[in-house]
Amino acid sequence: MGKKHILTFGLTGLVLAASLVACDDGRSGAQDAANKLASGLSALDVGAVPFQGKDSSAANDRLHEAFKALEPAKPTVHGGDLTVDKDTATLPLDISWTIGGSEWKYTVSAQLKKAGDTWQTVWKPDLLAPGLTDTEVLATSTQAPQRADILGAGDVPLVTSRAVVNVGIDKTTLGGADPAASAAKLAALVGVDPAGYTQQVQAAGPQAFVAAITLRQDGRTVTDEQIAAIPGARAIADALPLAPTRTFARAVLGSVAEASAEQIEKSGGALKNGDSTGTGGLQQQYDARLRGTDGVQVFAQVPGLTPEQRQAQPNAGRRMLFQVAMKPGAPLKTTLDPKLQQLAEDTLAKVGPASAIVALRPSSGAVLAAASGPGSNGYDTAMLGQYAPGSIFKIVDSLALIRGGMTPDSKVDCPATLEVDGRTFKNAEGYPASSLGSVALRDAFAHSCNTAFINARDKVSQAQLESTAASLGVGVDAPKLGAAAFLGSVPGQAGGTEHAASMIGQGKVLLSPLVAAVMAGSVAKGAPVSPVLVTNPDAPAGTPGTTAGATGSASPAATAAASASASGSPGATSSATAAPTASGTPLTPAEAASLADMMRAVITSGHAGFLASVPGAPVGAKTGTAEFGSDNPPKTHAWIVATHGDLAVAVFVEDGGLGATTSGPLLKEFLTGAG
Repeated sequence: MGKKHILTFGLTGLVLAASLVACDDGRSGAQDAANKLASGLSALDVGAVPFQGKDSSAANDRLHEAFKALEPAKPTVHGGDLTVDKDTATLPLDISWTIGGSEWKYTVSAQLKKAGDTWQTVWKPDLLAPGLTDTEVLATSTQAPQRADILGAGDVPLVTSRAVVNVGIDKTTLGGADPAASAAKLAALVGVDPAGYTQQVQAAGPQAFVAAITLRQDGRTVTDEQIAAIPGARAIADALPLAPTRTFARAVLGSVAEASAEQIEKSGGALKNGDSTGTGGLQQQYDARLRGTDGVQVFAQVPGLTPEQRQAQPNAGRRMLFQVAMKPGAPLKTTLDPKLQQLAEDTLAKVGPASAIVALRPSSGAVLAAASGPGSNGYDTAMLGQYAPGSIFKIVDSLALIRGGMTPDSKVDCPATLEVDGRTFKNAEGYPASSLGSVALRDAFAHSCNTAFINARDKVSQAQLESTAASLGVGVDAPKLGAAAFLGSVPGQAGGTEHAASMIGQGKVLLSPLVAAVMAGSVAKGAPVSPVLVTNPDAPAGTPGTTAGATGSASPAATAAASASASGSPGATSSATAAPTASGTPLTPAEAASLADMMRAVITSGHAGFLASVPGAPVGAKTGTAEFGSDNPPKTHAWIVATHGDLAVAVFVEDGGLGATTSGPLLKEFLTGAG
């Protein structure tokens, strides 16, 4: 044997590194040939690689034929130690592919020989894959697991596999019928745009099934007979992961649909054409967990065999090269109560503007309902909305005053109007004259006296407002929520009219309906409430972590001016999100009792007396009307929060007028239905 020289080099990514160390013995061309081979394999183009035993063009065609089933994937190639022995060399190549989100790795050995002054790669079919013959190609198969359910309180399935039918035109069954005429008839029957659907059918190939609509099997009114009466129309049975209704908690839960090209590109190989994936809400956040992992097989087979010929061969003519077992998705458990969620949605069904109802259990923080009305147009107003809270924020003011030594019986001054730095503040229209002047804090709270709370601004600094809000769960991280949410924002610094506006929940103070319910729930519990929506957020590898403290972008209306105050106070626009802060001094049971006393007074002597007839435990409440925009008079958002036994509720209507007259009746309907 002659003397052997070993050249050590590696490929990073797709090509061999240019920094190979070659022996300066006149045979460094082996290095160049090895580099060219590895580069060609990684690019799936060996047309420029010189071969012994096969024309380069033919070798390139053979490579494409062998790997066609793996397109558009390309391998990553890493070269090992190049061993040179006179006019021959060997090169191990570590090759890896990402197939269906799984990594397939194998090693092949390439031989190179010197012919004259040129180093060439010796052609052999197993240079492409282990044991591959000249008559074999690679093929793949995948087995997708059924998507896991999203469960509600008591593990009741919220999103689960439900029977549907895909209704459309099957062009192979049209016969001599006019496809445009059939498309127009079917579109009219199922209620889709006739012109658009007709165009889709006409543009599709002669073998295509062109879906018009997917209908739930349960309760569908379009019958098989009506569909069959249209030439070429078909209803194909299927099953999809669906909530009880099309709108049920959709903004929170999200939906499942066929993956878009953009989603496939961003998935890093985890998604392919035809796969389903979550869009929005929990379905998107926990997509990997719910979807599970496809079973993947890569095998070698002889192409062109008939089914009979395959069945006559061992393993149906397939030689397994790589296999990953299918892993089913894991169910996601939530605290949503199906009855209360549906009740909240039914309550909001006829509300025109964006709206929300959030209900939670103060004792545990469990979010029982998070409904966004039809006017929210799919936006999660309940969890992500960012709005000035108006007078419901007087719960925070009152706690700050109590901490400063006041009680519900302490006297405060409630004038009809109040000027701060040249700007006039006043109470809401219809404010009772009997509650003006020197009144008890309880009375000022019950009738929502703006001027009394603005008058108290010298007793409560802006920093105290921020820290006191945190004591009620506002602007505080919610580590057990398990979902994206806006958790409130109260600036720690403000002066003049802005500080005055903060005292009545305007200026730059922003809450979501979720955190408004948290604030009320903290009063009912006698301690800060930390909300919980997903109870098993810890997930298998690859599942997104919880985003309990995450904030979402505000809706267009929410980012409009959340104006500062009643009667001309300066507006403030903010889509800022709250940085999670640690709760300062926790709310105490004694403080909560004083707040509960005042919230009860809103029912017994204030302007929410209509809630006195709600059966069950006594209701405590606080209304809120928050001005926004530059209109004169300004538009207002309508709020109300309430406690009812171990239930805390927030109701919000964007541009809804007064809290008591708009959100109040919705709250009464919800509480009465909740029982």
